[in-house]
Amino acid sequence: FTDGACRGNPGPSGAGVFMMHQKQSFSAKKYLGNATNNVAELTAIELALQHIESKNIPKGVPTEILTDSRYSHGVLTLNWKAKSNRPLIMKIRAMIRARGNTRIHWVAGHAGIEQNEIADELANQAIAEQ
Repeated sequence: FTDGACRGNPGPSGAGVFMMHQKQSFSAKKYLGNATNNVAELTAIELALQHIESKNIPKGVPTEILTDSRYSHGVLTLNWKAKSNRPLIMKIRAMIRARGNTRIHWVAGHAGIEQNEIADELANQAIAEQ
């Protein structure tokens, strides 16, 4: 589960990730400085992919990334035309291709999905801790 947070748009922003693998959970958060909400959401997905690599989860292992960002889901999986954030989008697409067997799904935000709420909390903590 990934989420980005932004206080103002653009404004101070953060990314949060909550992952589960083989009955273990992991989390990550990152302060991004001044950015837009879309950059924060995309960076959360990038952070998840980086975190997967750091845990030495083998390439090709089925990976499901869940985001509450329709924008991120659209530009990464539905071939929406990216008018901005192209370098970040291209980098994430390359990371997904390199992993193989990775899919991104949209989930409703702030709908009581516990893991998504944790990712949201982590993204906001990243901002608050600065």
